[in-house]
Amino acid sequence: MHSWALTCRSWLILTLLAWAAGVLAAPARAVESGLQQQARQFASTSLLAANGTRVEVEVGSLDPRLKLAPCNEIQPYLPANARLWGRTRIGLRCASGPTRWNVFLPVTVKVYAKALVASRALPAGTVIAEADLAQEEVDLAEDSAAALVSPEQAVGRTLERPVSAGRSLRQNHLKARQWFAAGETVQVVAQGPGFRVAGAGQALTAGVEGQPVRIRTESGRILTAEAVGERLVEVNP
Repeated sequence: MHSWALTCRSWLILTLLAWAAGVLAAPARAVESGLQQQARQFASTSLLAANGTRVEVEVGSLDPRLKLAPCNEIQPYLPANARLWGRTRIGLRCASGPTRWNVFLPVTVKVYAKALVASRALPAGTVIAEADLAQEEVDLAEDSAAALVSPEQAVGRTLERPVSAGRSLRQNHLKARQWFAAGETVQVVAQGPGFRVAGAGQALTAGVEGQPVRIRTESGRILTAEAVGERLVEVNP
């Protein structure tokens, strides 16, 4: 009889503990759900989908060790040096409440659009032909490198690395082009809102795609520019 009473008491204690844990967990889940909803709304309203694109926002979970105090006003924001592209994070801070707090939620932003994919497995060194390409909807934000969207960007280029069938073709899959050699005369273009200035200069270093190049202008000034075409560089004002 004594053993049965102890068993009942133990069962009752465990039941009460489980109930208390559930009562405490329910508000915590509600708080997290509310924060996730605010983060999703913030990301969705901040993103402007261009024509032909489709945007999806996936919001992750808070660190389960966090215990947040009640808050009257929560402000979502984008942290410094973060962008709403691929895997990122959104900050949420309590602007009005008994205890000010600041947390971050992991977010994955997916931007779907038509882009080039490999129609077959392409080994490194392949010179891309139009038959090697197909167009499919891909997540532009799944890679930091820009996706190639038209055959003109890829046909005739050489692959730097292998690409599996169906994979999105990216700028960093291609070998960088050398537009000119050191010592060659190049056209120097500086442009911005409402203006465009062009002149000639001499390349002091080789003009390799995606790398800075040093140019001596006709006046003797040394500039750092970007090689963008055959004997063509651009200077950002």
